[in-house]
Order: sequence, then C-alpha cells, then structure tokens
Amino acid sequence: MADVHHETVFFTGRVQGVGFRYQTLQVAKGFDVAGFVQNLPDGRVHLEAEGEVGEVAAFIDAVAEQLEGYIRKTERVSARRAAQFRGFAIR
Repeated sequence: MADVHHETVFFTGRVQGVGFRYQTLQVAKGFDVAGFVQNLPDGRVHLEAEGEVGEVAAFIDAVAEQLEGYIRKTERVSARRAAQFRGFAIR
C-alpha cells in the first residue's frame, strides 16, 4: 500500500462534553480522509487523520474553524507512512 500523509492532532481547551467528537465526525464526511477522534483521560481530544496532504490539512483546518470557541491549543505532528485506517470513526 502506498504511503499517505498522516497527522496526529491534540486539541486542548473545553473540548470534552460539548459534542466535539460528533462534530469532527460530521466534518470528516466532507473530506476524503480516514482516521479517528477520541477523548483522552487528561481532558484533551486526540485526532488521527490520513489521506492526501491538502485534504488532511483542509479537514483539520475545518475542524479547528468549526470548533474554535472550544479550542485553546492545537498540537500537530505530521508524517508520511503506510495507510492504517479505513473510514473515519469516533473511539
């Protein structure tokens, strides 16, 4: 399988208990990305997304724009690697 662009993103702020994961799933439906979003025990939200560079970047930007009122800090790490996901899901 060919390598794809992959990003790991951590959102900090008031990001749990506000529909953040559901909204992220809805945004993902408009993009050709695969991955997941999940709450972490420390109060952050963890997002993994992979696909074409522009598509992944646009997806993450759309999530940040849609939920900007809840996000205080965003940490992003990107890499190229073999695809690991099919579809996009809430964990």
